[in-house]
Amino acid sequence: MRIVQFRKNQPEKNGSQNSYVGLQLPSRAGQKIDGGDIVEIPQSLLGLSGEHGTSIDLIVDWDTVKDTLQGFQNEFLENDSASLDGVDIVRIPISNVQILSPVTKPDKVICIGMNYVDHCAEQGVPPPKEPMVFSKFSSSIIGPYDDLRYPEVTEQLDWEVELAIVIGKTGKNVKKEEAMDYVFGYTTAHDVSARDWQLKRNGGQWLIGKTMDDFCPLGPALVTVDEIGDPHNLGLQTVVNGETKQDSNTCQLVFKTEELIAWLTRFFTLLPGDVILTGTPPGVGVFKKPQEFLKKGDVVECTIEKIGSVRNKIV
Repeated sequence: MRIVQFRKNQPEKNGSQNSYVGLQLPSRAGQKIDGGDIVEIPQSLLGLSGEHGTSIDLIVDWDTVKDTLQGFQNEFLENDSASLDGVDIVRIPISNVQILSPVTKPDKVICIGMNYVDHCAEQGVPPPKEPMVFSKFSSSIIGPYDDLRYPEVTEQLDWEVELAIVIGKTGKNVKKEEAMDYVFGYTTAHDVSARDWQLKRNGGQWLIGKTMDDFCPLGPALVTVDEIGDPHNLGLQTVVNGETKQDSNTCQLVFKTEELIAWLTRFFTLLPGDVILTGTPPGVGVFKKPQEFLKKGDVVECTIEKIGSVRNKIV
């Protein structure tokens, strides 16, 4: 299934613009994979009353609600309608909503560096023997189609498409052979990077260069593990202003999902909703000759097979 967070284009009666959790139905013939209509998930299904839940609430309650959601999806596919306790479930055309990041305010956004064999080869270095771990602040997350504000403090803004893992349950000291049980699903990430601050300043620490505002577009949906199949055989690309810059496959990952979860949980506890960016393939601007960097007005589209695209304009 495809889980989304969204706002309705039409404001509420009281003028507010609440965010909702939704189920994205399979695309119709001729639509992109991320073009399906949205089904608003009733708050009562998440055990909430008078408040609007988040995708993390859904992840926590997943074992309780997943069969009901699958039933909604099946009903819509068969009858073009569905109901819960006699109340019709709302189906909304995607053109009538603003798609937000599928995960907001996770406890952790963990990043892995130098994690593609072909990206290491691009730099002329061997793959690392252990995962290279850094992080972003959750405040850097923006939606899949939001404008990305160019920070005036950098002159070297760069792109990185990445497969992002989203954790489904609490885990510490997880065994590699059990690690996939802790994965809820996957989404597309753009690991925006200020290369001057990442590589030349701040004493060699990557944090500032990786976690400025808007440096983590996510989306457009959180796709559950059953729908992804093999996460280590997905095509992924970055296109800037219509020109392909990155084009690889997750089969090139040095440390795959289960290895990363086993490694990370040796040191800290993973919580439902935590996001792990798994690294980027070759083709980033800093290693091109001559170097290429983003500027205001550029449009960056990062796409992963079976998930869809994040597309952000630099402003």
